[in-house]
Amino acid sequence: MSNLNPRIAAFSNLGSFLSQFSTNLVEKRENVPFNDPFFDVFSTQIKRQHEFNGWFTQDNILFACESWSKLLTVEQLTKWTSSYSFTTSNKRVAVIMAGNLPLVGFHDFLSVLIAGHNIIIKQSSNDKHLLPILAKYLVANEPSLKDAITFTDGELNDFDAVIATGSDNTARYFDYYFKKYPAIIRRNRNSVAVLTGKETTEQLELLADDIFRYFGLGCRSVSKVFVPKDYNFDLLFNALYKYKDLISNAKYANNYDYNKAVYLMSLFNILDNGFCMLKEDTSFSSPIASIFYEYYTNLDELKSYLNSHANKIQCIVSDQIFEKEIPFGQTQMPKLNDYADGVNTLEFLSTI
Repeated sequence: MSNLNPRIAAFSNLGSFLSQFSTNLVEKRENVPFNDPFFDVFSTQIKRQHEFNGWFTQDNILFACESWSKLLTVEQLTKWTSSYSFTTSNKRVAVIMAGNLPLVGFHDFLSVLIAGHNIIIKQSSNDKHLLPILAKYLVANEPSLKDAITFTDGELNDFDAVIATGSDNTARYFDYYFKKYPAIIRRNRNSVAVLTGKETTEQLELLADDIFRYFGLGCRSVSKVFVPKDYNFDLLFNALYKYKDLISNAKYANNYDYNKAVYLMSLFNILDNGFCMLKEDTSFSSPIASIFYEYYTNLDELKSYLNSHANKIQCIVSDQIFEKEIPFGQTQMPKLNDYADGVNTLEFLSTI
């Protein structure tokens, strides 16, 4: 497609812009295109996000920015798009974004525009301040994108296809409301880890990142662990302890206190270390500040069980057990071709 290369170049420049915002350092550099009008504005907005959403800490926002900066390169974008032939007929794609994580809708934003379509964005009220700045930066680099990006707070209309992310309940509404359109409708998913008891301290500390990054609010956050009988939970608790300061976040602490009270009043047996709780439960989705666990006796039976529930699982973290496993510490660093719900967004966008 004739405009693919300029779009790749624009997103690559956006990657350079975002690389100035990392968890270790926020520093303005001289060689970033269009930096002067945007650096201070974006930096200020990052600092203010906690006012709008108590879950959006500066560290988590910077982690998201740093992660995207590593993906938005000419090499990676070219490799990602090389398998697709995008048509020259631009479609109007409505994208309903979640708001559980900072910039959680960015992959859809990138996908629609890189595929040559126009995007109509309906943001969550929980995450509505960061993406518009990045969209303006993108347009500064590639002015042809100005008419391709629309943000709306109102009712969606005049579109050709839909990408919508929500809960299982909202997905039923989306299915009905958008039944006449080509659509990707995403539902609740959670991630799990399968432990054998032979994991190293380093692996378990990396698993802590998979559990607690973004406070465990993402579909790629590990909310449940499967462990063998007689597993020594002290090993896991010791590794999780590096995240003990999460309890100083008011929203997290409120959830911890509430869920602990519910468990105790219900006479559930829980393991508690002062900032998170482990509870034996068959569900995949655990409340904030909780990690569910379930025992297994046979790995082959567990593989069969997880395969039968694949539509509820986003990631499986393990060490050389599953064919499509995610290594410890990697769930919150997806690649461009790691698609939510396993649905290939670029393939969908290349066929509408």
